[in-house]
Amino acid sequence: MSLWVLYGMPGSLYTAKVRSYLRKQGLAYEERIPGDPRFAADILPAIGRWIIPVMQTPDGQIIQDGAEIIDHLEQCGAATRSAFPSDPVARVVSHIFELFGGEGMLRPAMHYRWDFDADNLAFLQRDFVAGLNPSADAATREQVFAFASGRMRGASKSFGVNPQSFATIEAAYLDLLARLDAHFELYPYLLGDAPTIGDYGLIAPLHAHLSRDPHPSHLMKTRALNVWRWVERMTTHDDFAGEYMARPEPATTALESPSLASLLSFVAEDFLAEITAQVDHVRAWLPSQSEAALSGQPIERGIGRTALNWRGHDLEIGVVPYRLWMLQRVGDAAAALSPVDAKRLAALLEPAGLASLLTLDAGRRVARRQNREWWA
Repeated sequence: MSLWVLYGMPGSLYTAKVRSYLRKQGLAYEERIPGDPRFAADILPAIGRWIIPVMQTPDGQIIQDGAEIIDHLEQCGAATRSAFPSDPVARVVSHIFELFGGEGMLRPAMHYRWDFDADNLAFLQRDFVAGLNPSADAATREQVFAFASGRMRGASKSFGVNPQSFATIEAAYLDLLARLDAHFELYPYLLGDAPTIGDYGLIAPLHAHLSRDPHPSHLMKTRALNVWRWVERMTTHDDFAGEYMARPEPATTALESPSLASLLSFVAEDFLAEITAQVDHVRAWLPSQSEAALSGQPIERGIGRTALNWRGHDLEIGVVPYRLWMLQRVGDAAAALSPVDAKRLAALLEPAGLASLLTLDAGRRVARRQNREWWA
C-alpha cells in the first residue's frame, strides 16, 4: 500500500477535519467508507470499536482520531504546510479553536442536522446509507438509517439539544456566524494567510454538518458568504482566495484583530462553562474509583452526566473524557510559553473572559494509546 487511506464518511464531523488537512497538504490519499468490507475485516479488529475517522498509513499503521492522525502526519514529515503556527502564542490560540470546533460546536451541529427534517431528512437518508451500506435493498436501507439516526438523535440530547434550548442554540449560532463572517471578511484563514489546527477544528462542524446539510447550508450561504467561502477554501488544495487581492491590508494581524477578540469572547460565552463543568465532574468522580479500575482498562467514551447552566438553560450533558485530552493540548501549549509570550497570551484571553481555560485541572491527565483514551 503506497497511499494514505482514510476511513470516514462525507457527513462525518471528525472525518471532515482530517480530510481538509489531507487536501491542504496535497497528500495522495484514498477515502473509503465504513461500508467498505475492508473496514470490517481490517480496521474494526485493530481498534476494537466502531468509530471514525481512521487512517491506515502507507506502512500499515492504523491510527484512530483526527487530532492523532494530524499529529502523526506532522511528526513523520508528511506535512507540506504545518498546521501548528511558529508563533507560540498563535499556537495556543489555534488549539483553543481546535477544541471549540470539535467539542464546543456540537449543539448547533446536531440541532441543525436532526431538528429540520422537512429540509434535511431525504438528504440524510441517502447520505448515511451511501456510507454505511451502499448495496442495501430498500428495506435494509430503512433499517440502516433508522438505527444510525436513532443513535445520533439520542446523542444530540446528551449535548443539551432539546425543544426548550432550540431558539437559544439558533440565536447563538447566528451570532457566531456573524462574528466569523466579519473575521473572514479580512483574513482568508483564522490566523492569517495559512490554515492552522484551529481552522481544522472549526471545519469539522462547519463543513460536515453546517455547510453540507440542506437547511444550515442555505443559512450559511445567505447569512455568511465569507464563512461559506472559507469552507470552500478549506476543502481544496489551493488557497482559492483571489477576492483578498482587491482589499487593503488589514490594520492589525489576525492574532491581534478585534474580530479575533470577538471570536475568543464567543468561546468564553458559549463554551467555558461547559468545559469547566466537565472538568469539575471528573475531579469529583475520580476519588470514587479504584486505581485498578482507572488504570487497568481504557476509559469509556462517556462517564456519566453533569448539570450545566448554558445561556440560562439548565441542561444535563454527557461527560466525555476525550474533551479533557483536547483541553490538555491547549494547556500544554500554554505551559511551554516563555514569560514574555505568556503575557502576550494573557493580553488576548483576559479581556475575552477566557483566561481560566488555562487553569482547568481535572486532577488526572488523560493519555491516548492503542487508539483509546486512558487515565495517565
